[in-house]
Parts: sequence; structure tokens; C-alpha cells
Amino acid sequence: MDDFEIHELVTRLSRPHSSGGVVIERAAILAAGTDLPAVLDWIAAHAGAPDTTAPASRAGGLHGSRLADGPTAAERSPLRYVLPAGALR
Repeated sequence: MDDFEIHELVTRLSRPHSSGGVVIERAAILAAGTDLPAVLDWIAAHAGAPDTTAPASRAGGLHGSRLADGPTAAERSPLRYVLPAGALR
């Protein structure tokens, strides 16, 4: 993919973020069937960063111990990426 195609893809799939920039979901990039590493490199080159918002904690409940057995936040791939305001101009 070239720079223009990636720009168009990110513009189409992103939505406004509370920071004033835009956010794009990793799942949306994967669902588009594109070259994920190329898109992530493009995002990083345009001052984009993984969203650091922590997911809401879950209550223990009946299977609470099983929830803690999964990968830690540091081991998981980011769910979304945030680009600063003006990055898609």
C-alpha cells in the first residue's frame, strides 16, 4: 500500500477522539483486509500512538480467577490507536 491509500483508509475508518484527534480501531484495520504492519508503521510515522486507556475492571464473580489467567495488558496488542489533531490533513 502506498501513503495515499493508507491515508484514505485511516480517514475512512477513524472516528473523533476526546483528545481532539482521531482514533482507529485495530479490528477495523484487520477487517479491511489491509497490510496491518504497513498501516501501523504509517500511524507511528504520523505521531499516532496506542490508546493507553485501561479497560474497566471486572468483578470477580464465579469465574473471576479464570479472568486473571489471561495475558496482561503489556502482553496484549493495543485495541486502538490515537492520532493527534491535524494528522489526517
